[in-house]
Amino acid sequence: MSLATLGWILLVGPVIIAVAAYLVYPLGLAILALRPRLPVTTDPPEWPEITVLIPVHNEAGAIAQTLDKLLEADYPAERRHVLVISDASSDGTDEIVRGYLDRGVHLVRTERRGGKTAAENEAGKYLRGAVLVSIDATIRTPRGALKALVRAFQDETVGVASGCDVSVGDVAREQNRDESTYVGYEMWVRRLETRCGTIVGASGCFYALRSVLFDDIFPEALSRDFASPLIARERGFRSVSVDEAICFVPRTRSPQEEYRRKVRTMTRGLETLWFKRHLLNPVRYGRFAIFLMGHKLLRWLVSLVWPLAILGAVILDVVHRGSLPVTGVLLLPIVAGLVGYYWPGDRPAPRLLAISGFLFSSHVAGVVAWARALRGELNPVWEPTRRP
Repeated sequence: MSLATLGWILLVGPVIIAVAAYLVYPLGLAILALRPRLPVTTDPPEWPEITVLIPVHNEAGAIAQTLDKLLEADYPAERRHVLVISDASSDGTDEIVRGYLDRGVHLVRTERRGGKTAAENEAGKYLRGAVLVSIDATIRTPRGALKALVRAFQDETVGVASGCDVSVGDVAREQNRDESTYVGYEMWVRRLETRCGTIVGASGCFYALRSVLFDDIFPEALSRDFASPLIARERGFRSVSVDEAICFVPRTRSPQEEYRRKVRTMTRGLETLWFKRHLLNPVRYGRFAIFLMGHKLLRWLVSLVWPLAILGAVILDVVHRGSLPVTGVLLLPIVAGLVGYYWPGDRPAPRLLAISGFLFSSHVAGVVAWARALRGELNPVWEPTRRP
């Protein structure tokens, strides 16, 4: 193989993977979705008993509003149990939650910081009812969202139901407004997967699962919201995204905050996928395995291989003695990404720079996440994303 051929392979290979992940895969879903599997939309004769789980760490600024909204939800109060698991909070969160104990809210405190999954494991012995609903402390849901999510379990084949994230914030003040574009794209892909039979990852902000699928000894360093559809598939259930189960998710304020969030979530996601890697076998798991490769593995591979494109460009420039200014062309979006990433926070960046900053931070976070995952670096201790 010539050096020039190697350069072209390194340059074009990442582009092919990116196109396959973000364009070919959803187009394939769109074709399959022409014959959709329609969800059950009727209310149950009696709404099932549920536990709403809220894992928190130092959420004194948000937990009261979250509990107020949850207690106002359109769901029979006698069938709904609210359980707050405080992961060794030290900012007064526990005291605020205790003010709701006479309204059907139960507080469990862990004295040792163990992380989100460890807190959820602790909740296992307190769960009541047929369905567990997990919700973040910083999101808001309309009154009917809880019923919409639980209604999905009218279909006996459904094991996990995921809410529909809507990214919200003040575009006049934020540097990270293009997070909303990505969230909208992600919800569109999940909608297509649902029409094709199953999703392969649930929204960590708002999702539900049958209590029989809850594993209270799940590894603390892994991601339960991603793993829940995987566990459901192992047990013969499918998972769906519910458009009516809306949750409003405040955007992170800056690309720097989004970078830290993505490093954490993608590292945990990679480690979770490795833990459940047998589900990537299409012979045994059919369409689900293909969806898992298309939606998760291919996307994450984009972050791993994009530095190879720069290496390929350098090789081509050396071979052709600068007659092919490929490196310069590739460096332009990187420079724009750096400018967008470090744009001063007191005023919004121009749209092109804002998009470049978001993409730059996302892919750099992906490289860091791969490095951590390949080193086997486990970070179970949870630092929640502080959203406005």
